[in-house]
Amino acid sequence: MAQISIIGGTGFTGTHIAQEAASRGHQVISLSRSEPAEPVEGVRYFTGSADQPEQAVEGADAIVATVSPRGESAGTLGRRYRRLAELAAASGARLVVIGGFSSLRPAPGAPRFAEGDVPAEFADEARELNAVLEDFIQNAPEGLDWVFVSPAAAYGAYAPKEEPRGTYRVGDDVALFDAEGASFIGGEDFAKAIVDEIETPRRQRAQIHFAY
Repeated sequence: MAQISIIGGTGFTGTHIAQEAASRGHQVISLSRSEPAEPVEGVRYFTGSADQPEQAVEGADAIVATVSPRGESAGTLGRRYRRLAELAAASGARLVVIGGFSSLRPAPGAPRFAEGDVPAEFADEARELNAVLEDFIQNAPEGLDWVFVSPAAAYGAYAPKEEPRGTYRVGDDVALFDAEGASFIGGEDFAKAIVDEIETPRRQRAQIHFAY
């Protein structure tokens, strides 16, 4: 059993990860700005700012950062995730950063989607998350065990509900598409992939991608 601390644990991604991790018997701690609408049984909740994560990450085996760069959080991820990196490096915890699809590439060696033309409504978020990835690649503390996770293109509270399949595909920094050219994954299966990665790491100091 591991202690898994989720920063942003009451959002779409954080809630699904909390549910999956708790169902497997892990000790789960959540830090978020607000109380959960429907608390997950067995999860310990802290309310506060991601700028002060110490109380939620003390003793963690894995720290999962799920903050979205929207609203009041826009423009904050760089400093917040650097602080989490410092804390994780000092304690030996694994840092799992939930990024975005736009940090993937359409083909090996091609520019990342976020480096090209991104629809205006998604551009700021995509570029901020991509900047986080670049910062980890170039400046992550020596010895920090980190992984940057990119979901499929159609993923999140806005996407059509997907019934859990119990399976998923694993990629690196190149986007995965199905036979019809679609890229999607449901909340439950993305959370399964995250907890699987915590339990049995497949990538270290690198990017990983989950899709159907």
